[in-house]
Amino acid sequence: MTSGLVAPSRPEVPRRSGPGAPACNPSVPTFVKSTPQEAVLVMHARGTMRAVQVAYLIGWLVGVGCGSTDPEATTDPEEPVYEVFSSPVRVVIEGYDADAMEPFLSRDGRYLFFNNLNDPSVNTELHVAERVDALRFTYRGPLTNANTEALEGVPTMDRSGTLYFVSTRSYPETLSTLYRGRFDEGAIEEVELVPGVSREEAGIVNFDVEVSPDGTTLYIVDAQFSDNVPETANLIIATRVGDQFVRAPNSDEILQEVNTDALEYAAAITNDGLELFFTRFTSARGETPPQLYRSVRATLDAPFGTPQRVEAATGFVEGPTLDPDDRALYYHKREGGRFVIYYITR
Repeated sequence: MTSGLVAPSRPEVPRRSGPGAPACNPSVPTFVKSTPQEAVLVMHARGTMRAVQVAYLIGWLVGVGCGSTDPEATTDPEEPVYEVFSSPVRVVIEGYDADAMEPFLSRDGRYLFFNNLNDPSVNTELHVAERVDALRFTYRGPLTNANTEALEGVPTMDRSGTLYFVSTRSYPETLSTLYRGRFDEGAIEEVELVPGVSREEAGIVNFDVEVSPDGTTLYIVDAQFSDNVPETANLIIATRVGDQFVRAPNSDEILQEVNTDALEYAAAITNDGLELFFTRFTSARGETPPQLYRSVRATLDAPFGTPQRVEAATGFVEGPTLDPDDRALYYHKREGGRFVIYYITR
């Protein structure tokens, strides 16, 4: 445990059953608490799963937006906009017809990782598909050795094949959610907790993770919950030291223009580390859907600049991931009451 921290009381073990999903307004993320000691965000993992991917975490039940209404964002006319991306196209995963969320494209472009719906009625798992072309992938099945009865989602991988993901399997004991393992041909081996990242404080959840292509940097999210909703969610940078990661002492400075009073999560970093894409949700209590943003910097030790909203990604959108050339962006979108993967190019 981190020096100076008081050991928090342990919440109950996460469950896969509980009260029925609450009535929902499809334009507002829903949170439901099943017992006084159980709490986990529902937003929808990057549906607001990422901004809320920690469903089941402390036992909360994840409640995804329902219905067929897919709200458009109310944009600020003075907000900086990035207009270079265009031509949104829905991605096809042949042999798979369920919800697809939290996409991640492997650094060589061969594999598309994702998770299914994060809802208490299903077991949220990691899945993998293989590339046919930029807009078509062939489903290969659940990611072998990755999934449990707890929630697994939000995959990301470096060039060496180390795959990172979020799992709530041990949160009651460890207050940690970030795992990693070695990916090879549709399976993951040697799964273990990522040491040095969690603050080990009850109520603080790391529900998202992105690893840099070279494997030296993690972009994680710290979220603070209050009254069953996330009051804060900010991106944090951690750097590799040996076999573990430590939080960068200048993380706040580097991300000072990125993190706001809104919820920031679901990062994607370019190969050179100079361009950061992420999701921003104005408020978990509001009606405006999450949107994708872009921020750049001149050097690796410089702060990221003022974010620009990605204009081509419209509607309820989250979870960006880049192609190997950093020319295309994949993300998930709520469309017709379901979550699907979209693609835009520049």
